[in-house]
Amino acid sequence: MQTKQLGNSDLNITPIGVGAWAMGGGDWAFAWGPQDDNESIAAIHAALDHGINWIDTAAVYGLGHSEEVVARAVAGRSNKPYIFTKCERVWNERREISGNLKADSVRRECEASLKRLKLDVIDLYQIHWPQPEEDIEEGWSAMAALQKEGKVRWIGVSNFKASQIERCRKIAAITSVQPPYSILARDIEKELLPYVAEHNIGVIAYSPMKSGLLTGKMTAERVAAMPPDDHRRRRPEFQEPAFSRNLALADLLKQIGARHGRTAGEVAIAWTLRRPEVTGAIVGMRSAEQAAGVIGALEFRLSGEEVDEIEAFMTAKAPAAAS
Repeated sequence: MQTKQLGNSDLNITPIGVGAWAMGGGDWAFAWGPQDDNESIAAIHAALDHGINWIDTAAVYGLGHSEEVVARAVAGRSNKPYIFTKCERVWNERREISGNLKADSVRRECEASLKRLKLDVIDLYQIHWPQPEEDIEEGWSAMAALQKEGKVRWIGVSNFKASQIERCRKIAAITSVQPPYSILARDIEKELLPYVAEHNIGVIAYSPMKSGLLTGKMTAERVAAMPPDDHRRRRPEFQEPAFSRNLALADLLKQIGARHGRTAGEVAIAWTLRRPEVTGAIVGMRSAEQAAGVIGALEFRLSGEEVDEIEAFMTAKAPAAAS
């Protein structure tokens, strides 16, 4: 299996990793609706059995629950994956979420994640969001201290702009950045990707299938049937007028995939991985069946002509499809 080195680290990761956001289950602000833990564990096992060697989660996913599910899934496995998680999103007894980058909070959160994940050390620890922005330096200094103490092996950021990364880089080296990146979300191409290439910072892109929109399986009926606590119901790309155009894009990806015996989702992931700056893509999966539908992205790549075909579609639809 081909792997790539993640930034300045000694982590050599597979092209895709398991995204554990939805595995947090329901009943929190950014849930994907109810989720069966056994299905989550089966998805992780299927991914590991196919050679995927990393899992990305966060403390806030399910308010701690996703980390606990990941711990259950990897317990007793001989092929232990790298575990990546995040801090900064905290919650109170009313389940209200906020951002905190104070040093004492970062340290508390790390200890709590280690306990939930049943780990002695976290392979990659990331600041989830740069909020509050005025505390970025304090939060990153705390991350660097945790690395020196051996609580975490490598440190990175998520949802940071290049200018915010530069502020951190003056304090301690950054291994990776985790931005959204898909055919429908391309903002990082202008500034962030050139910046990370210059500074040897790895990129683990999230939502390459735009939260299920580009799997080829999304329909208006499926969206209408989403549970009330599925946050996607509120997102503009799942609503008209963007929704119909996004489904048309998924149909194109399905057609391209059919030429190779691949799914629309695998084509969407391959599009994200086409950029050399992208080290790996975080792929959400909620069952062994879903894992089977994306596993081909470990090796499937698009031709230049197919990339151009997608680009032509987006150029024709660009003003209306932006989301």
